[in-house]
Amino acid sequence: QVQLVESGGGLVQAGGSLRLSCTASGRTFNNYAMGWFRQAPGKEREFVASINRSGASTKYADSVKGRFTISRDNTKNTAYLQMNSLKAEDTAVYYCAANFLIMPTKPSDWGQGTPVTVSS
Repeated sequence: QVQLVESGGGLVQAGGSLRLSCTASGRTFNNYAMGWFRQAPGKEREFVASINRSGASTKYADSVKGRFTISRDNTKNTAYLQMNSLKAEDTAVYYCAANFLIMPTKPSDWGQGTPVTVSS
């Protein structure tokens, strides 16, 4: 199991930017695909973005495509989510996730979540 700690959430005005970080420990980081998910109040957790082990391949939910960028630094055991042009509907708790080799619909390891609030 890999331990994940998110940081970088907070309150931002609509149109603003935030960068979330997820630092991993406990396993060899570059053996794990990484992802970001989010859960808004009263809604189910949903996929936001994922990145493969090398960082060469990324996927995004349609709702964030063109605004969010996922990346990773394997030398720092850290994944990032750069969020630009934030909207009120991006308000949610954001969770970092990791899964050995590939990112499935339900990854095995999760962080504790970091809240993001976008004011309109």
